[in-house]
Amino acid sequence: MGEFDLIRTHFWRGAAARPDGTGVLLGNGDDAALLAPAPGMALAVSTDMLVAGRHFLPDVDPEALGHKALAVNLSDLAAMGARPLACTLALALPQPDAAWLQGLARGLLALADAHGCALIGGDTTAGPLNLCLTVVGEVAPAQALRRDAARVGDDIWVSGTPGVARLGLALLRGEQALQGAGAEAARQQLLRPAPRVALGLALRGVAHAAADVSDGLLADLGHILVASGVAAELDVEALLQRAAANDALHALPLATRLGYVLAGGDDYELVFTAAPAHRAAVQAAAAQASTPVTRIGRVVAGVPAGHVLEPGASRVRLCDAEGQPYALPPGVALGGFDHFATMAP
Repeated sequence: MGEFDLIRTHFWRGAAARPDGTGVLLGNGDDAALLAPAPGMALAVSTDMLVAGRHFLPDVDPEALGHKALAVNLSDLAAMGARPLACTLALALPQPDAAWLQGLARGLLALADAHGCALIGGDTTAGPLNLCLTVVGEVAPAQALRRDAARVGDDIWVSGTPGVARLGLALLRGEQALQGAGAEAARQQLLRPAPRVALGLALRGVAHAAADVSDGLLADLGHILVASGVAAELDVEALLQRAAANDALHALPLATRLGYVLAGGDDYELVFTAAPAHRAAVQAAAAQASTPVTRIGRVVAGVPAGHVLEPGASRVRLCDAEGQPYALPPGVALGGFDHFATMAP
């Protein structure tokens, strides 16, 4: 199967212009696509690469891989409060396998259709298995949820249940041997994350700053804190209470559970800040998006004393429900995901 046959067979998509003449005016099949955002909207653009052996195991189900490859990119748009518009796919694979490509395309295009995100082009070549997607969304500039917009006094919130995807990875690797509904939910969270696009859209005009949780809660909250020049007090007990929503995660030893929740990564949830006066609005946005959210701390000024964490080490102080320092038990791993570390088998 040649390159263009591969594209036509598995990834062909036409234009998807809206009735008002905006959107995708020209899709894949030409030298470039043509996009027209709605008047007054800015384009939000993000790229993520998934490499076999680094971000996924080579024997992963191709349909799940197609889903996740797009989901992790849509999660970036969600964190900006942007509505998906289009995406491109650059794919390197050792050799074309029709059944494998059919599964990959099915997973990717089903999620793309669910979010109105047109596949408008990309590239294919022979090489080590690698998927690189670029997504394009649109958002009014004044409503974008930027990392540098957190304010002292803001509440800190997180969606979903951080740590569940890290449990899914542990199950996949054989590090844990739990069974039941919670364990299966963890596997699905790892393999088929649900990008929080609806929540990001509902938080426009409500939240101040946001980031998606891809490398670990502390790491990604740290990006907000550094960009905004602030610090945080994080309620560990609120996070553990949220973790109890998954019985398998709750069953882990405390040190392991804390490591997964605080630094596990691959959750693709949203961590965001909002003024205390907007607590009801945050809950309303969560209900509108059918996504649970938990208030897990507050933004403070300066660099508070506390545990040394990475990144933005001195910007986070771990607290209990009363705001007192939380003593981590021995053996808690808080490093977060490192894209240049070796992936364990």
